Amino acid sequence: MNVAPATTRASWRVVDIVVASVIAVASGVIFWAWNAGYGLVSLAFVAFPPASAFVSGMWLFPAVLGALIIRKPGAALYCEILAAVISALLGSQWGLAVLFSGLIQGLGAEVVFAAVRYRRWNLPVALLAGLMSGIFGGIGEAYLLGYFAEYTEAMKLFHVVAMGISGLVIAGLLSWLATRALAKTGALGALASRSAHLESTLRGV
Repeated sequence: MNVAPATTRASWRVVDIVVASVIAVASGVIFWAWNAGYGLVSLAFVAFPPASAFVSGMWLFPAVLGALIIRKPGAALYCEILAAVISALLGSQWGLAVLFSGLIQGLGAEVVFAAVRYRRWNLPVALLAGLMSGIFGGIGEAYLLGYFAEYTEAMKLFHVVAMGISGLVIAGLLSWLATRALAKTGALGALASRSAHLESTLRGV
C-alpha cells in the first residue's frame, strides 16, 4: 500500500478542522447531558464510590473517536479539550477544572497515537488509546485535582484502574466500532478514515 508523505499526513485541512470541531461540540453537549444525570448514575455505586469510575469512559471518547476519524497529529487533544470547553460553557458542576481534565485525558490518548507515528488506527491501538486516556484521567482526578480526599490509597488506585478499563471499552472499543460504522455509510468520504470499515482489525493501515 502506498504511504502518503509525512507532511501530507500531518497537515490539517479545512474539512479536518470542521469535522473535528463538530465531533468535539457534539461530544461537549453529550458531556453536559451526562453531567446532569451523573448524580442519579452515581447512586448505583454508593456502596463503593470508586467503582463509579467504570462509567467514566463517557468523558473520554472524543479523544479516541476524533483521532480515529481525523487521523492527524493533535486530533485527540483538540477534540477532548474542545469538548471540555463546551461542557464548561454549558454548565458543569466541576467548573473550569474540566478543562484540565480534558487536557490530561486527551494527552493520554494522543501519546498512544504519537507512539505509532500516526500510522496505525487498528483495534489494539484504539483500545490502548482509550486505556491510557482513562489512566491519565484517573491520575488527574485522584492525585492532581484531589477530588477524592476521603479515599484511601487503595481506593484511589482502584479509581485509576477502573477508569482505565472504562476508557478501554467505552472510548476505545466503541469509538473504533463507531468509526467503522460511519465509514461504511460513506459519511467519512472526505477524510483519511473513509476506508476504515475495510481495514484489518489488527493491522489497521
